[in-house]
Amino acid sequence: MGTSTAYKGPGGGTPLVPSWLGSDDGDNPPSIPAAPGGATPAPDLVPPAPANRPAMPAPADPNRFMSARNNFTRFAHSGGRDRASLGRAVSSYVSTSTGGARQAAQRMGASRGAGARLLGFLTDVQALGVREALRTLNLEGLAGRPIDEVFVGLADYICPNAGTVDDGVAREAFVETIIELTTLGVTDLDALTPDQMQTVFELYATHAIEARLCNDIGIKAITMPDDAQAALRIQEQLCDFIRNGVSDALTAARTETPVLTQDRIQSFVDSVYERSFGILKGLGDAEADQ
Repeated sequence: MGTSTAYKGPGGGTPLVPSWLGSDDGDNPPSIPAAPGGATPAPDLVPPAPANRPAMPAPADPNRFMSARNNFTRFAHSGGRDRASLGRAVSSYVSTSTGGARQAAQRMGASRGAGARLLGFLTDVQALGVREALRTLNLEGLAGRPIDEVFVGLADYICPNAGTVDDGVAREAFVETIIELTTLGVTDLDALTPDQMQTVFELYATHAIEARLCNDIGIKAITMPDDAQAALRIQEQLCDFIRNGVSDALTAARTETPVLTQDRIQSFVDSVYERSFGILKGLGDAEADQ
């Protein structure tokens, strides 16, 4: 490393794209050297045709989060009073930073998978009972425990951590959901009602979107008020804002799919995330116009 000679790159006559990949006109393949004596070369000497490679995607605009970040900074500096800036921050994140509701939902890769596994487990609880739902995951020993202990035991199944930022967002959202469940009175998995089942998934999707947005626009780099109560108010307002959008999206999705089966769960979850971002864009624009 320190003593080796640095490679200075190819010589000036070497093209960036090797000539054997094809000629400029694309009609004449590269010539194959003749075998000694003019004989036809053996098949294994013929170079294979280059595979068609997909075009490299255009690099993302490095400033695409700037508007959302600047507006959230103004919201934070106001101590949570400047709702118009919060609305502009969320609206800009959906429309400009991510390119629309569908693209924003696609960024929720690990969280969409985790949301589907969580909702699938809750659907099994409703249909089969807690013990049988846990038995299918080889976690029957968790049966009878408080819901927070059951969910902690389910963490590696719901949101396996492969060490990526996306996985971290999904797992952070699940932890936040577990913490919040007990404060809302959802404590008995055996007595879980359909409305409570919706609440659990609503909380998870809310925290997942919040964590994704915060990670993308770099809220940790934004100076928050020194007043702890003001900082808490800012966080709560963002979470409530997102939850309102998720709640409306989930209600609409349940109206369209009143009976949820295992084979429809992933598409249901995907639609909730996409609807949520679309609704959040509208809510953000409404706040900005006030």
